Amino acid sequence: MRHFARKCGRDEEKWGIIGLIHDLDYEQFPQQHCAKTQEILTAEGWPGEYIRAVVSHGWGICTDVEPVSDLEKTLYAADELVGLVAATALVRPSRSVLDMAAKSVRKKWKDKAFAAGANRDVIARGAEMLGMDLNDLITETILGMRDAAEAIGLAGDPGVADSSGGH
Repeated sequence: MRHFARKCGRDEEKWGIIGLIHDLDYEQFPQQHCAKTQEILTAEGWPGEYIRAVVSHGWGICTDVEPVSDLEKTLYAADELVGLVAATALVRPSRSVLDMAAKSVRKKWKDKAFAAGANRDVIARGAEMLGMDLNDLITETILGMRDAAEAIGLAGDPGVADSSGGH
């Protein structure tokens, strides 16, 4: 989220915080996803804009709040995609996003059983909402994940050669 904020000249801290808290309720309340986060953040006095962004990432899945701002559309598009990118990185020889290209993710995209929880329809709809080509969205997501590769456990071992040529 910080990468996308930086790319479009927006508040990196705000976008980063929203990216960090967006699944606040998921582990404890999966059947009430987004609703519980809204309840928790409202009770804690969080700004309405933050709450709306978090709730909108579940549009069409668990909420009827459609993403309208750039921040909301980005969270909606990137949420599912980050999981697919991470799963793709973890099956690569390097186990890293540092040497990965969109081509690797697109290869895995076709296999519906691979990272089956990553809703490809949501990702494609998110790219469309952002007015981005899907490959560009994937590339930018990878670049954003590279910024945090160490922190998110996807720095892997970049010294391991990738035989697929996906550098």
